[in-house]
Amino acid sequence: MKFEQQFSQQQKQTQKLAMTQQLQQSIQILQYNTEDLADFIDNRALENPLLEVVQPTYSANHTKPRKSSGEEMDYLSQIPDNSISLFEHLIDQVHLNYRDTYLRKLVLYLVEYIDLNGFLKISLEEAAEKTGGSAIQLLDALTLIQQLDPAGVGARDLQECLMLQTERDNAAPHLAYVVLEEKFEELVDRKWEKIAKYFDVSLSDVQEIFDYIQNLTPTPGAVYGSTEGLFIIPDLTVKIDDQKIKVSSNRKSMPEIKFQSNYFERMKESQDPEVIKYLKDKQQDYEWLKKTMQQRGDTIFRVGKAIVQHQTEFFLNKERPLKPLTLKDISEELKIHESTVSRAVNGKYLETAFGVFELKSFFSKKIGSETSERSSNDAKHLLQRLVDQEDKAKPLSDQKLTDLMKEKGVDISRRTVAKYRDTLNIAGSSKRKRYD
Repeated sequence: MKFEQQFSQQQKQTQKLAMTQQLQQSIQILQYNTEDLADFIDNRALENPLLEVVQPTYSANHTKPRKSSGEEMDYLSQIPDNSISLFEHLIDQVHLNYRDTYLRKLVLYLVEYIDLNGFLKISLEEAAEKTGGSAIQLLDALTLIQQLDPAGVGARDLQECLMLQTERDNAAPHLAYVVLEEKFEELVDRKWEKIAKYFDVSLSDVQEIFDYIQNLTPTPGAVYGSTEGLFIIPDLTVKIDDQKIKVSSNRKSMPEIKFQSNYFERMKESQDPEVIKYLKDKQQDYEWLKKTMQQRGDTIFRVGKAIVQHQTEFFLNKERPLKPLTLKDISEELKIHESTVSRAVNGKYLETAFGVFELKSFFSKKIGSETSERSSNDAKHLLQRLVDQEDKAKPLSDQKLTDLMKEKGVDISRRTVAKYRDTLNIAGSSKRKRYD
């Protein structure tokens, strides 16, 4: 049996997309939110002496969103004062209120172990071992910390945190502090009959205590945390005039890049080949960045306008209904890739007279049959409305909610109802029951 090996030459033509560095950066620029893009431009300006960045001036409407009623909302009053940290705030109070004694030194030591939420993260036994102070002295030091502002600071766990806040509130319900101290677990587990029997009070009294505790803060120190991310610069604005929707781009809110032509002309006079090549490269870099930013703005505007056209009812109807809409729907309409749509909506915001919304929030899956116009957002709104209207003495079970939603044209399973309920932070029926 002979073994023959034959060789032949063939030509084969294939197409491949070469991802150049500039193409990769163009894709990345589309994905950037406004803050990330500003940082990217600033970094490019540091590398390119021919590129000048002109920062925008933000108008008042970026810091004062409006309520759906059209009234101005006091947005700035909702932002905590983070000019000083929690640690600095506590230190200032210690120096102001307590004399310079050994006990104050222990107080200052413990303050260093209070986390950003206001909780003490070291045990008194460990602190006593490290400082040489006695257990009584460390307990006295902690008591002094727990008398400082904000109420609840210096707590070692959630129970103690709530007790400290209740102790300093003259408006707290009768027995609230004692219930927290002696029956905290039963209160959390909603074993209210046991609590009512133990303290010889009514279930409505226990309900009042529970409602009060719901308004206390589990993280008293968080108010001194960072407020980064609260300031949003919308990419698009939607205005409604006589039931007509107008979409506009907020490009004036973006940094503007300019070419330093005077500097370029002066440098060209040197006639040095290396300098000329350097200037040419930096000029091309400027032109590429200018073009890419323009393309980014155009893409976000086109995608945003298409979304608004699909979700007209959201802007005109006060109930804010959303139609089923997917990335594929927009990509096919605009003849661009789904990944491009995804990059254009993530971290990009649209401003209206009734709030600021991320573009990706306008996408909602279809539920029910293929011909159904119901979206998952509609189902969630209906679920929330049914729970809001239920008899709180006899809350609706998930199965009952499922049946009621089916009667109203939203045919979803009990399991989906439970999932949507968790998404909306709606407790189960047993935990929604009230004893008023």
